[in-house]
Amino acid sequence: MKKYLFFALALLMTACEKPILSEEDIVSTQDANVILHFKQYEQESFTRAATDITELCSRLNIAIFDADGTKVKTVAQKESDAGYGTVALTLAAGTYQLVVIAHNGEGSATITSTEKVTFPNNKVTDTFYYYGDLVVTTEVQSYDLTLTRAVAMFRLVLTDDEMPSNVAKLKFYYLGGSSTFSPKDGCGCVNSKQTEIRPVSDDGIYEIFTLPHTEDDVLTKLTVTALDQNDNIIKEKVFENVPVTRNQVTRYTGSFFGSGGSGGSSDGTIRLTADPDWDSVNGYTF
Repeated sequence: MKKYLFFALALLMTACEKPILSEEDIVSTQDANVILHFKQYEQESFTRAATDITELCSRLNIAIFDADGTKVKTVAQKESDAGYGTVALTLAAGTYQLVVIAHNGEGSATITSTEKVTFPNNKVTDTFYYYGDLVVTTEVQSYDLTLTRAVAMFRLVLTDDEMPSNVAKLKFYYLGGSSTFSPKDGCGCVNSKQTEIRPVSDDGIYEIFTLPHTEDDVLTKLTVTALDQNDNIIKEKVFENVPVTRNQVTRYTGSFFGSGGSGGSSDGTIRLTADPDWDSVNGYTF
């Protein structure tokens, strides 16, 4: 246990929830009887060692529920906190349900229950989760927990020779995915209307996230709109029934403004080499 002596518990309450922890709940790893380490994420198709989750996500939100489904503890950490990625708790003996959400949102995720997690302003970022039983005994216990990616990514790759000078940003408005997550079921749990704004990218690459309702899902309608600085529409494209899969990237490549360019990709699945954090890339042209 000596290697844990310099980790302190960083407990910050989520902004939208009534505080649950009291000062006596804040303990050092030396006094805790349960120590949780969130240091890895699941890589389903790669054999290399798992990546430290703290390198991928800037926030951790943890909630613990008793056998009746009552939330008994919440913990929030951000990457600037000492001991980020390690949580020390004092819990009475018993069996609990543990929910962990790792993400890159601008604030804490709200874990309402084991079946409902929401994010600030309903913005979905790269997100990982853990859900499972936490059996606490009278002995000191230490767990290394492996998290699973919850989201799918849509990546738009523009091959235009140049972006029109009056384009300031791209708006992505999409239906069919979810911005609310069920850790118990491991999928999105509401039908959301999601909107993301991205500034003009020098490399022509734009990425957005959603929480699929099933392992394989579709964005029923994805509207991409090029806007000027006053939100006037320069050009718009609509994609329908865009396939999305948890832990995979759906890549659409093509000319948006009709100004030439190549770099098209044939349909199919391409194993990642440059970005091994994701399982695979499914490439399409438009």
